[in-house]
Amino acid sequence: MDSNIQLMFYLLPTLAGLLLVLPIGRSLSGPFESTFPSLKSVRGRLFSGLILTCVSGMAVSFQTLWISSKISEGGNFCASNAILSCDDVIGNAEYNVDPILGIPWGGIGAAVFAILLYLAYSSSKEPNASWVAMHLKLGTLLTFGGFFIIALLIYYEFQMEKICQYCSTAHLANIVAFIGFFRLMKMNETKDWENVWAQVDK
Repeated sequence: MDSNIQLMFYLLPTLAGLLLVLPIGRSLSGPFESTFPSLKSVRGRLFSGLILTCVSGMAVSFQTLWISSKISEGGNFCASNAILSCDDVIGNAEYNVDPILGIPWGGIGAAVFAILLYLAYSSSKEPNASWVAMHLKLGTLLTFGGFFIIALLIYYEFQMEKICQYCSTAHLANIVAFIGFFRLMKMNETKDWENVWAQVDK
């Protein structure tokens, strides 16, 4: 299967997650509300979009880790052109690991998205628990910190004059997750948080 077609398995759920965490999420969720009643509320859509995005971000991060292993064995994965080439970016031994511990960025991304998924999913199952506010703040902090990593990795791509489309999808997932966690954190501070039906769009 073409690498760019395979990328759609990660990119499309991330874009769906983006639409759900944005105020326009109702336009996407409408047809699914009879099957998933939680999508009728703002809080339900935010959690759904956030969880979907964290799963996609974790999956694409594992994919970049696998690509790195495949390239180290002498193989290729991505069809490259003048600009887009995940093989050239991920296969660059100088830039593909963090400068402190030497851990592949794909592994770091997968671990962070797994933590974010736990924070989001556990909070969605018990939204009125006392620890939810801390989970949402931690998720917001982690994803905000991810912006600095994204900036560093984009700088690396600029140095190589190549763009890794799989890496960019993981970057987008971090941005979407930040929006979801931030909106949930702010909503958690309001009196409507516990009354989910007060959030249902009429």
